Formats: sequence, structure tokens, C-alpha cells
Amino acid sequence: MAATDAKKLSKKRKVAPEEEAPVPAPSAFPQEVGLEMGSEDEDGDEDEASDDGEVEDFPEIDASSDTEDEGDDEDELDDEEDEDEGESDASDDSLHVWPKPKTVISDITGQPIRVYPDIEPDYDSDSSTEDTPNRVGDIPMHWYDDLPHVGYDINGKKVLRPARGDELDKFLKTVEDPEAWTSAFDKNMQSDKPLTSEELDIIRRLQQNENPDANYDPYEPTVEWFTGKGKEEVMPLSAAPEPKRRWVPSKWEKQKVMKIVRAIRQGRILPNKPKTASGAPQFYAIWNEDPSTGPAPAPAPKPTLPGNSESYNPPEEYVPTPEERKKWEETDPEDREREFLPQKYAALRLVPAYDNFIKERFSRQLDLYLAPRVQRVKLRIDPESLIPKLPSPSSLRPFPVYRSLQVPHEEVRTRAISVSPDGAWVVSGDESGLVRLWEVLVGKEVKRWKFKGKVGAVEWCPRMDVSFFAVGIEDHIHFLIPPNLPGPILTATQNVLAPATLPPPPATASPVKWNSVPAAQSSSDAPILTLSLPSSPEPPKQLVWHRKGDYLASVSEAQGGVWMHQISRRHSQAPFKKVKGQVQLVLFHPTKPHFFVATQRYVRMYNLAEQTLLKTLTPGIRWISSMDVHPSGDHLIVGGYDRKLCWFDLELSDKPYKILRYHARALRSVAFHPTYPLFASSSDDGSIQIFHARVYNDLMTNPLIVPLKILRGHGVREGLGVFAVRWVPRQPWLVSAGADGQVAVWCA
Repeated sequence: MAATDAKKLSKKRKVAPEEEAPVPAPSAFPQEVGLEMGSEDEDGDEDEASDDGEVEDFPEIDASSDTEDEGDDEDELDDEEDEDEGESDASDDSLHVWPKPKTVISDITGQPIRVYPDIEPDYDSDSSTEDTPNRVGDIPMHWYDDLPHVGYDINGKKVLRPARGDELDKFLKTVEDPEAWTSAFDKNMQSDKPLTSEELDIIRRLQQNENPDANYDPYEPTVEWFTGKGKEEVMPLSAAPEPKRRWVPSKWEKQKVMKIVRAIRQGRILPNKPKTASGAPQFYAIWNEDPSTGPAPAPAPKPTLPGNSESYNPPEEYVPTPEERKKWEETDPEDREREFLPQKYAALRLVPAYDNFIKERFSRQLDLYLAPRVQRVKLRIDPESLIPKLPSPSSLRPFPVYRSLQVPHEEVRTRAISVSPDGAWVVSGDESGLVRLWEVLVGKEVKRWKFKGKVGAVEWCPRMDVSFFAVGIEDHIHFLIPPNLPGPILTATQNVLAPATLPPPPATASPVKWNSVPAAQSSSDAPILTLSLPSSPEPPKQLVWHRKGDYLASVSEAQGGVWMHQISRRHSQAPFKKVKGQVQLVLFHPTKPHFFVATQRYVRMYNLAEQTLLKTLTPGIRWISSMDVHPSGDHLIVGGYDRKLCWFDLELSDKPYKILRYHARALRSVAFHPTYPLFASSSDDGSIQIFHARVYNDLMTNPLIVPLKILRGHGVREGLGVFAVRWVPRQPWLVSAGADGQVAVWCA
């Protein structure tokens, strides 16, 4: 083919004189072009060439001959060639199977160059590899996850990743486009391609467990290859020669037989002895065998015993009325309560045969045959083994066990008590307005104050460098200084409560008024500082100090009656603008800026620094009455009027870890000991219960809660028992106040 083309081109170039031929330009094709562009007259040319015996060289192609100006000369040369070789049906344009180039001026050399367009193969090409634009091959496509393209085409250009919507767009497409389910995801192109009808038919056949080929006939007749006349097997199916083992004795079988023979000769294998007539008896008693040690078979299910309705002479209330009989007949047999209707006969001899006898006997046989027989083994469990093993109370000492002294309040209900931080003094207040200060060791009264109104709460300041306590009466909170204080402590206390230079008033005015007496004029007989709260029908029912002793929180019966008082700034504010429900109790966290607020049914924990709600505890109590937090700050106990005491693990859940129900009546007070692993609860039944509560540093170990002692000694007055319990900080002692007007100290 290359020689033929070279001859044609040489004939075209022979028209021009050789001396006028331009300087040959570099060839655009580095190798020979093997394209067939011949005509019917080529055979004659080949004959002529073969007669000459010479092969002409492939001429150099001049780039300047392809310009538009010389197009006419080429046409003339083509016409002359056609006249020499004969008429040709194909024109010159039809012979250009490659793309036509464009002549442009090079920016680098300034000479004309040819630029060929990119090859773009079509899908109608003969090549079977051009049907896929992406030519990356069989590789993991996740290699291109972080790239903007998904591969390369046949020319080495990047195949860009098609735009795809999010999951919402995909869902809307499946809803709006009815043909969305007829497409499949193409990993190479990263897009959905529609499936053809043939592919959908194959998928349908696979789903229905059919053959994927639609032309497959599973019931076509069998082709009998070796059955019938003329189809008998004459030659073997295999041309392999007959193996030698077919006629040579096996040496391995001989060795096996000889091994058995030697064992018989040596007596290691004994042949079967002939059976004698004196063997086992032909007949034997089957009842003489030893009893089986296996489990006994399960008993058959017992039939239902007959009742009054099955009697031939049932009572009148069992005989159905006509309406009941009609209703029973209209009901389906499967839905009837019983299979028969009670009937009454005058005598037993008048009772006919039972119609459903055969049916019931058959059902009974089915019960015996099909009913599962389960051998129910009676569990023999010692009840003591179900009780958890708790340590002995004697190993958990010390804890309060007896009442060492008692301070009476003249048969007036004593609702409030508080113990000093050093554990030496106790202040108590009753409903008559009397506040008493006495020693813990001997019960000697040191000082008493008389106020108008009920004492709702008393609380000692936890600071050790000062000594004073707050008393809540009606709409006022009075700050009192105990007598006989050392000089430095008295001076520091007066400077805290009545400083010489008052701090500037806050920017936002508060409805709470602060009134103080100068330090020079103050005495232990009257309050040195008084806070006037908004009007409330009841006195403050709780006073709580922050651990640093600068903030005091008070709770009143009024709506939103929670106030936060700062002693150093002499400022009061309401931390909650709106509270869901009525606030019962509040508490400060011992180590974190957290604040517990208990309503009737929920306990909410707030972050005072961020002013956010951290969590809401659900104790499941109808009305919360008391609350206290563990010194570690990770546990909380909540008591209620419905006799429940709930233990919360704040790191575990918002539901109670333990619920204790040991009191017979409503709980009034709960308290953790600040140093010992103890906590106490008091109730209206007049008793105080002491519990051992050990909390471990390991988060995987549950707290150990052990009931230790029930203290009885307070009387119940008008259904009310022990109102408050407080622990002595440095001793395992407990102070309690009750409705009988008695304040008791319980010692170990």
C-alpha cells in the first residue's frame, strides 16, 4: 500500500520541473502513512511498475503547496493525473480521511505552521474502547474523591466531576421524576445513567429468581446423545490406557492382611467365639431392672374439672335465657366462652348422650400429643441469699446512738436550728419568736433574743474569721453577733456587717432595704444589720450561705421569693425573673458555681457564672420538702412529703440512683455530715434515721448506703414530728428540733 501511494504522489509531482521544486520542508508525518486510497486502475499501474523493476522514493511534502493560493494548481494536476490513469469516482476531498490543518504564523519563529484539530472519536467508531469517556481503568474510584475530576479521556484530558445535588435534591428527584428508578449510578462518570429496557428486564428476572436470558427455555426437550438406534456408545469416552492397578494385586492390601494375621497369631485379636445355649435367658423380667437415674417424664396436662354449669340439674342462675341462647348460637364457635349450653333435667336417667363427646375426646388426645410438657422444677432459694450482704453497723462506727442532752422550748414548735462552724454553739428558734444560743457539750444557755413573729429559719455564717448568724422573721432578716467573742473576731465581724465606709449603692435599685447600726453603738442584745424583704404572708422558710460566707440566699412563700444578698456590696437581687412553679428550697454547690433550685416536683441546677440551666432532676416526688448536697458535690439527696428519699448521682443520670422508703410519714429534713460518711433524715413519725453513706473516688464503684440506727425520743404533736436535723461539723453528733418544743443532741 505504501509503494502504491508513493507512485501516485510521484506522478503528481513529475508535472513540475525538478529544478523549480522548492526546498523540501520537514515532513508532517514522521512515518509512512498506510492508507488505501487507490482506484480500479491501480492493478494496471502495479503491472507497469513491476515491468520497470524500479521503486521510486517517497517525495517530500512541501508545506507551501497546501496554501489556498495554490489550490487551483493542485486541481489542474489532479485533472491531468485523472486523464493519465483513467476516470476516478472519488474526488480529492473524499480522500482526506484525516482532519484538515490550519496554517498559522508561529509566535516564536515567525514561520507558518500547521495546527491540526484535536481528535474526537465518536461513538460510531469501530473501536470497542471508545464507548466510555473515562479511561482510568479498573481502579478504586475513591482515589479521586478529593480531586475535581474523575479520570482522563482517550486524549489524556481530565474528565471533570459532574455537579451533584445533596440528599434533598436526590429525594426530590425520586419523587418528581417518574423515571428516576430506571437509572443506575456509574462509578467511572460519577453520575446516574439510564438503564435500557433489556437491562431492566434482566433486573426484573433476577428479582423474580428467573433466568436472566429471556430466550432460555427451561422445558426444552432432552437431547439423547447415547440412546436410540445408531447412537450406542461404541468407542470409550476417554483414550487413556488402562491403569496397571486394574490387574496387579495391591501390595498395601497384602500388608494390611498380614498385619491382621500376625495379630491373630500373637493373640492380640481374638476371633468370635461360637454362641452357646447357656448364654442369656430368652425371657427375663423387665421390672427387675434398676430404676433410671434420668429425669422423670413430665406429667400430662390435666383436664379442666367440671363446674356447676356442667351439672344435669344446675342452679337457676346458670340456665341461659332465650336472649343468651340466641346470642350464643349467633356467635362463631371460635369466639364462644364455652362449647355447650347448660341444660336442666328432672332426673339423671333423662339426660341424653353428649353430642360433643367424640370432639372433646379428640381434642384431649391432641392435648396429650401436641401440648408441650415442661418439667417445672421448684426453686429452693434461701430468702437470706437474696438480701445483699451489708457490713455490720458495729464496723461502721462512729455514729449517733443515744440522746445526751435536751434543751426545752416551753412546748412551742421549734422549726429552725443551726450549728456554728467550730461545732461549739447551737442557735435555735421557735414559733413564739424566741431565739436561744446554747453550748453543745453541756446545753447551757448563753443568750436569748425575743422577736415579734415566728422564727422561720436561722443559719450560721460558715466563715471562721468572723462569728455571726442570720435569723429570718416575718419580712426581715436580722444579723446577730453572739456574746463573749474575742476582740479580733468581734472587730472583724463588726467591720463585715457595719463597715465604717459603706460601699456605693448599686446602679439598679433593689426593693430590699439594708439598715445597719454603727459598730460603736452595736451590742449583742440587738441586731447589728437588718434586711427588709418584700411583704410575704409567711417568714423566710430557708436561709442558705455560700461556702465563702459572702452570699446569703433566702426563700419566702411569695411568688418568685428567692433573693440573693451580698454582704460585702450590701446589695440584694432576685436571680430569677420567672420561675416555673413555687420554689421550695435552694442550695449552693460546695465547690462549683452551681445553684440548686427545688420546686414542688423538680430540682433544677443552674450555672451562676454562665447563667444557664445545666440539668433538671426528676425525683418522682409529689411534693419536695428537703434537700442537701454531698460535700464532694457529686451527689444529692431529696426528701418529700410522700415518704420518699431519693439519692441522685449528678454524674450518672437525672433520675434517682436509689429511692429509700423507711419512714412511715412525711419527711421534714435531710442532712449530710460535712466530714463523716453519714447522713440523716427526720420525719413526722417522730423518728430520725441514720445512714452510712460512703462515696468512692472511683466512678465505676457505686456508693455504699447502709441503714445504721433509728433514733426515737421526740414526741408527735398534731401530726408533726421532727422539723430539722443538723450535724456537728467536727464530731459524729446530731442536733434535732421537733414539734414538741424540744431540741436534742444525739451522741455516739
